[in-house]
Order: sequence, then C-alpha cells, then structure tokens
Amino acid sequence: MVQEQILPEEGFAKLAQVLKVIPVSKSTWFRGIAAGKYPKPVKIGSRSSA
Repeated sequence: MVQEQILPEEGFAKLAQVLKVIPVSKSTWFRGIAAGKYPKPVKIGSRSSA
C-alpha cells in the first residue's frame, strides 16, 4: 500500500494540511508563530494564506 503524500515537497501548504502532520491545535500553532517556533503564513491571495 502506497501512502499518499500530505505535504508538498516544494511550495506552500495550507494550515489544515500542516496540522495533519504536526499534531497541535490551531491556537498552539499561532502561539508558536508568535514565539518564532513556526514559520509565519504567506498571503497567496486576497483572502488566502499558506
């Protein structure tokens, strides 16, 4: 059985994809961004970040 790749090797990933791989809550993720532990989101559209 071949496991489907969740995150892209290059480019950007949406938060939902990241949280499937890194088991933390959204609030913990955003606290980690503020602390410099996780990367800041990048705007990829007028209403979308990755």
